[in-house]
Amino acid sequence: MILVTGATGNVGSEVVRALAAAGEPVRALVRKPDTIPLPDGVEAVTGDLNRPESMTGALGGARAVFLLPGYEDMPGLVAEARRAGVEQVVLLSGGSAGSGDMTNAVTRFMAGSESAVRESGLPWTFLRPSAFMSNALRWLPQLRSGDRVRVPFPDVRTASVDPYDVGAVAARALLSDEYRGEILRPTGPVAMPPADQVAVLAKVLGRDLEFVGLTNEEARTDLLATMPVEYVDAFFDFYVNGSLDESIVRPTVREVTGREPRTFEQWAQAHADDFR
Repeated sequence: MILVTGATGNVGSEVVRALAAAGEPVRALVRKPDTIPLPDGVEAVTGDLNRPESMTGALGGARAVFLLPGYEDMPGLVAEARRAGVEQVVLLSGGSAGSGDMTNAVTRFMAGSESAVRESGLPWTFLRPSAFMSNALRWLPQLRSGDRVRVPFPDVRTASVDPYDVGAVAARALLSDEYRGEILRPTGPVAMPPADQVAVLAKVLGRDLEFVGLTNEEARTDLLATMPVEYVDAFFDFYVNGSLDESIVRPTVREVTGREPRTFEQWAQAHADDFR
């Protein structure tokens, strides 16, 4: 049995699908088991990742766990997993986790989560993907009200990766001993600026979209409307100060899965209905 946390999220849902398609027994951690559609044969369970003691039932009998980062007591959570007999953890982390800059709020919770898993003594694999293609879903409110897409950090190129590919890499790591003790860095096939992503989305949706790149001042104002200041500062550190380079294209998806990563156009085609 493999437990997948965040089983309804962008990546977790893809991990569930990949494992179920491989015929593996899967347990999906969800908030409301009776309302979440899951692949046939997948067991829905509940638990609060911020309260390790609530995870006993979900972890019981699980051989491996796909784990999200950043919960209140990560050492307690992985200790609970070890007590339950879990033999392997695949942790979703982030590209900045290796920088050691604990003044950056995003880096801090990623690095802290990795440290907790390392120190647990459990065999581990860390995933440090580039930015997700699904981040484009943040533009959905704008697209519902018009054809202008206002985007922060317009000059930053990222080798964005489809969560489908991250899920496939995670599934391979969960089903094999080959990647234990390794840090895997899945990326997309090409580094793109956000204007190019908007152009692809316009083509797929058949709409005449206008890209508007925000100044740093405009971006800070917009981000602060929906995000705590420490996280806004973290993203400015990444993309304005340049502490995180997500433009590097890596062969990880091909090496782990045996196929090329999906393009942004393929992602957009697959999710076109989400924008309508």
